[in-house]
Amino acid sequence: MASFLGIDVSSLKLDALVRPEGLKINVSNDPGGFEELLKSLRGLSIKRVLLEATGGYERDVMRLLQDVGYKVIRVNPRRARYFAESMAIKAKTDAIDAEVLAHFAEVIPDKPTLKISPERALLRELLQQRDRLVQQRDDDRRRLKQAQSAVVANFLKTNLQHFRSQIKLVEHEIKQQTMALNDERVAHLVQVKGIGLVTAGKLVTLLPELGHVETREIASLVGVAPFNHDSGKSTGKRSISGGRFEVRRSLYMACLVAVKYNPALKARYEALRERGKRPKVAIVACMRVLIVRLNAMLRTGTPWRDLILPQPKDTA
Repeated sequence: MASFLGIDVSSLKLDALVRPEGLKINVSNDPGGFEELLKSLRGLSIKRVLLEATGGYERDVMRLLQDVGYKVIRVNPRRARYFAESMAIKAKTDAIDAEVLAHFAEVIPDKPTLKISPERALLRELLQQRDRLVQQRDDDRRRLKQAQSAVVANFLKTNLQHFRSQIKLVEHEIKQQTMALNDERVAHLVQVKGIGLVTAGKLVTLLPELGHVETREIASLVGVAPFNHDSGKSTGKRSISGGRFEVRRSLYMACLVAVKYNPALKARYEALRERGKRPKVAIVACMRVLIVRLNAMLRTGTPWRDLILPQPKDTA
């Protein structure tokens, strides 16, 4: 009989439950705890393991379980919470969350999962560090504009110099690590105007499904797929929802450049604007086309120059 494992992860401990056996496992979130977890799972036929993304605290146990052969799915905490609410579960404790995750593991659609290698994990961490530095730099830029004293302004200017130098250093490491991945997708991505080595590294690391899934799924994963809101005779306005924010933000910046240099994408953007679409709506529509075409390019091995973008027939 197949079993399903749900793990609620915190910084210090793991609360796990095996369904339908009802076996509860409580261990520390460290190598010693991982060994105890594996011992507790011996003899069980675990079909799927499900845990939440918890800011990185889940990565070590996820990697360990994948290394020993378990199929591990990581979900957004909101999805798990919505699932619990759909089951009329209002209370929230670590033990309850583990039970909910085990139930979710049993009913969630079975999809291929991609194993995160140590090299990709390092690149992901470098990309996150760059994002933090850029955010700190931009925050101090705003503070500098509002500074009323020369003393504070000088402190902020010093900070900005530090952040700029750190960003350059981390970008160098990102480029080196991206090249070290030896991922052929990177070489194809950098052919596209607007996508540099840092953006390519972010796409293959934070969106590992790129080039391996269908059109609708890749747009949904990024969060640029418009969803219907219809009921009966009422037809609602379509809008995007969810997706991976870091990927979408990177794709947005790449698309701003792409609409300037890619004639077909530029024509699509201008056509949407002429139809009365707001600039950001038009850009999101172009982002959807861009990620779909990048996905197709990587799946088929077609050079970017051979891709022809159709004129818009739908609304964003």
